[in-house]
Amino acid sequence: MAIEVDYRFPPGVDAEKQAKIIAVGQTVGTWDARFAHREESLKSHLAFVVSVRKESTGYSIATIRFPQANVENDIPSLLTMIFGKYSMAGAAKVVAVRLPENYGQLPKVGISGIRERLGVFNRPLVMAIFKPALGLSAAEHAAILKEVATAGLDIIKDDEILGDLESAPTLERLRACRQVIEELEEKTGRTILYAVNVTGKNPVEMARRLVKEGANALLFNVLTYGFCVLEQLASDREINVPIFAHPAFAGAMCAAPDFGLSYSVVLGTLMAHAGADAVLYPAHYGSLPFDKQEEEKIRDSLRARNVFPVPSAGIHPGIVPRAIADYGTDVILNAGTGIMDHPDNPAAGVKAFFEALELAEPGKPFNLASLPEGALRRAVEKWGNK
Repeated sequence: MAIEVDYRFPPGVDAEKQAKIIAVGQTVGTWDARFAHREESLKSHLAFVVSVRKESTGYSIATIRFPQANVENDIPSLLTMIFGKYSMAGAAKVVAVRLPENYGQLPKVGISGIRERLGVFNRPLVMAIFKPALGLSAAEHAAILKEVATAGLDIIKDDEILGDLESAPTLERLRACRQVIEELEEKTGRTILYAVNVTGKNPVEMARRLVKEGANALLFNVLTYGFCVLEQLASDREINVPIFAHPAFAGAMCAAPDFGLSYSVVLGTLMAHAGADAVLYPAHYGSLPFDKQEEEKIRDSLRARNVFPVPSAGIHPGIVPRAIADYGTDVILNAGTGIMDHPDNPAAGVKAFFEALELAEPGKPFNLASLPEGALRRAVEKWGNK
């Protein structure tokens, strides 16, 4: 089995030369007559250049095929092989990585498992973020959760910058919110997932403790803590809850046009092969600049491995028809401000999303003139429908 990688070089770079440098330098390197007796073995570890093509933009795309035998079926060794030392060699960007189906790991829970745990199978899921992000007590988190859970919310998560802080220690937040979840289950028979932020110097041990304390989902900043930690979380039998991967730090790796890796590689391919159950990333119609084609590649990479796509950042009820057109039903709509800052209250923010899901039909008007009085109309008055 082989691994194929596409590298994009800007105009003025000799792409054929650089591709050959990568193929040799990122694998075996050169050897002399002293190793003639090992030549067959050495050649089996060499990468080779499949093709180099020039685009109309003046950029060139070089495709290189690497032996799977060179890596350890994980993301860190993969990144070291395909772009480790060469990432410091000048302008070049990894724009696609094609991995064998058996590379890495599949999610333990994924799309099907998350739906099963929530008992929701035929519509998009709605997710909220605790806001304000910092400064609330554990009791205040629980009060917010109770309000949005009662309104029908499916999932809520900590903000990614909320750690194990003195103002609201992680275990205290979990215990307070777990009580709300148990009361909801007892009264209604339905549940809500609370993705607790996993942080600290030993995140795997922290995750195990959170699960023992009743956590039913986890949030993890993969790129700041490392793919190897995500892989440990995903493969740990004690951590039997969905892991929501956050894209924090992705811009530092992906935003430069001629350096680093593309968003679709990092947030799509690599996350999908590292064991994430759901992955957050910006939507192109949200509050962060994001390319529509990159978003589509991420969506497709994740779904191919049963991982939930979670378009985020600036999501509000007014964009639901566009999101449904892009994603259909297998999507988690993730809103912070779009729920918590609804003109009436957070519960109305949740209701506005469900009203939007009911009204979002192809060809059907979705504007102020067509919307009845209620939570959705109030949301569209504030945020618009684009």
